[in-house]
Amino acid sequence: MSTARPRLTRTQRETLVLVANGNTNSQIATWRGVAAHSVSEVLTATYRRLGATDRAQAVALAIRYGLLHLSEIRLPTDSKERP
Repeated sequence: MSTARPRLTRTQRETLVLVANGNTNSQIATWRGVAAHSVSEVLTATYRRLGATDRAQAVALAIRYGLLHLSEIRLPTDSKERP
């Protein structure tokens, strides 16, 4: 993994925040008013920039690089969602 901090576009970063909050591609597409395929393409480019292979790794790397902050991730509040 490169030590240089990757750069994300505004759309890539916003999409990653939505992913970090548990949204599916379909949900993100509806919210953004685009096709789910477009969301998939944005995420593929984001994974490539971060050196990630999946959603979880992309979020973890974005946090590590300071591109995403824990304060942007909502934790479940429903008691049924807690272990």
